[in-house]
Amino acid sequence: MHTKNSCCCCSFEEYKHTTDWLLNQTSHRPKMAVICGTGLGMLADLVSNKQTFRYQDIPNFPVSTVAGHEGCLVFGTIKEKSCVFMQGRFHLYEGYSLCKVTFPVRIFKLLGVETVIVTNASGGLCPDFKVGDIMIIKDHINLPGFAGQHPLCGPNDERFGIRFPCMSDAYSKDLRKLAMDIIAELGYTNFVREGVYCMVSGPNFETVAEARMLQILGSDSVGMSTVPEVTVAKHCGLRVFGLSLITNKVSLDYSQEEKTNHEDICLISKMRAEMLQKMVNTLISRCPAPTDQDINTN
Repeated sequence: MHTKNSCCCCSFEEYKHTTDWLLNQTSHRPKMAVICGTGLGMLADLVSNKQTFRYQDIPNFPVSTVAGHEGCLVFGTIKEKSCVFMQGRFHLYEGYSLCKVTFPVRIFKLLGVETVIVTNASGGLCPDFKVGDIMIIKDHINLPGFAGQHPLCGPNDERFGIRFPCMSDAYSKDLRKLAMDIIAELGYTNFVREGVYCMVSGPNFETVAEARMLQILGSDSVGMSTVPEVTVAKHCGLRVFGLSLITNKVSLDYSQEEKTNHEDICLISKMRAEMLQKMVNTLISRCPAPTDQDINTN
C-alpha cells in the first residue's frame, strides 16, 4: 500500500510547495541530480556535507516500495560541486501515475538543477553484452508511450517546457563523449558499451517472444524505468546522461533454463558498486555547465 496519495495530475502549486520546503530545509543548491536505480543507491555514499531526507518526510513526495530502493533524497557535494541524489525511484508498476513517477524531476528543475544523471539496472538483449557490463544510453524506446502512457499527456505547463519537445537528442552527446574519455582513463573499456534502452511497464520480466521482438526493434537492453524521467527532464530543458548496468541476460531461447530474479539483479549491482561510483563521481567533477545548445528543447 502507498502511504501517500497517488493522484493523476500534480499541480504547479504542489511542485512549488515541495521545492520551497526543501530550500528551507537545506543550504545546498544543487546543479546536478543523480537518480539511482535498483541496488545503485551506493552512488551517494561518497557525498560530502551530506544532508538526507526520507521521501515520506518530504511534502507531496511519493515513497519507494521496491527492494533495492532506499527511499532517500541526499544533498551534498562531490569535488565542491553541489549535487542531489535520489536513492530509489518510482515506477508505473507500483501503481503510481507517471505524474508521480516523474515528480522529482520537476522539483530538480525548480531547485536550479541543470544536469540529470539517470542510472538503472537492465536486462541485456544485445548478444555482445555480458552480465556486469555498463551501457551508456545513447537513445531509448518508450513502449508505454506508444500505448498512451506518457508523462507529458494532459495540459502542458509552459513554466516547465514546450508542448512538443524534441527527443532525438535526449542524451547529451558531449557528456557521452566525456564519459568515454573517463572510462578509458579508468581502464573500464572492456566492460563499457553504448546502446539503446527500451522501457516496458513491468512488473513481470519479459517472455521469450517479447524479448525477441524488442531485439528486432533495435533494443540493446530492457528495463522498467528511466524513460519517463528522461522525457520530463528534456521537457524541462535539463541536460541528461544515462547509465544502465546489465544485471542479467534476457532469455531469447526457449531452451534456456536460467530465470531472471530481482535478488540476483541487486547482487550484480553491488558487485559493480566501486567502479560505478568512480565513474559517476569523476563525471560529476568534470562536468561543465551546460550551453544554450544543451538546454534547447525546440
